[in-house]
Amino acid sequence: MAMNIVGLVGWPAAWIGQLYVLVVFLSPGFAFLFAPTLCYALYRTVIQLSYFPAAFRMRRVLRQYPWQLFFTLPRGVDEHPDAEDDGVWIEIPNPTALSQRGVPLTFVKHHRSYWWLRHIGGPRTKSALKEQLEPLWFAGDPRFLGVIAVSTRNGLAPRRLHFLYRPSAFEDTAARQRWENAAASDLERAHKAGARFVGVDPASR
Repeated sequence: MAMNIVGLVGWPAAWIGQLYVLVVFLSPGFAFLFAPTLCYALYRTVIQLSYFPAAFRMRRVLRQYPWQLFFTLPRGVDEHPDAEDDGVWIEIPNPTALSQRGVPLTFVKHHRSYWWLRHIGGPRTKSALKEQLEPLWFAGDPRFLGVIAVSTRNGLAPRRLHFLYRPSAFEDTAARQRWENAAASDLERAHKAGARFVGVDPASR
C-alpha cells in the first residue's frame, strides 16, 4: 500500500514536472522527445489509481479472516466445471466440506493479475515459476471472496496480494449461488468482508 501511495504521488509529479520543463524552458519542437515519457507517466498514474478500490476490498477481507497456508492447490488455465466465470482459476478448500472438491476462484483479466496468470500458466510453464506459488496464502471464504498471496523471500509474510471473488457474491446480474451448510455466522462474516449477496440453500434451513 505504501509503495502504491508513493507511486500515486510520484507519477503525477513526474508528468507535471516534464510538462513544465517542456512549456517553460523548451520550444514546441522538443515535444516529440517528451511524448513517450509523458504518456508513460500518465499510464502509470491510471494504474496506481486503479489499485486503491481493490486495496480497500482486501483490507475489509483481512479484517474478518486470518491468513491460511495451502500447498499444491489445484489450479489451471482451462475451464473449471464449477467456476462462475471463465479464465485462469485456483481451487480453495470449502471450509464446511474439506473432504470434497474445493471452490474455484477465477482471475479477472486485469493488469495486476498478469503475474499470477504467468505463474499459474499451463503444462509448458517453467517449474521455477510454479514453485513461487508454494505455499499459497489465503484469507477469506472461497464461497464468496478472498485474498491470495505468496510468501516473501524469507517465508514469514505474504506479498503480491490479490483480491478474488465469486461473481454471485458481488455482481448484480450474476446468478445467485446458495451454499448448503453455510451458517448464519458465515454469511454475516462474508457480508462484513464486503460480499454484497450471500445466501443459504433453502433445504438447509
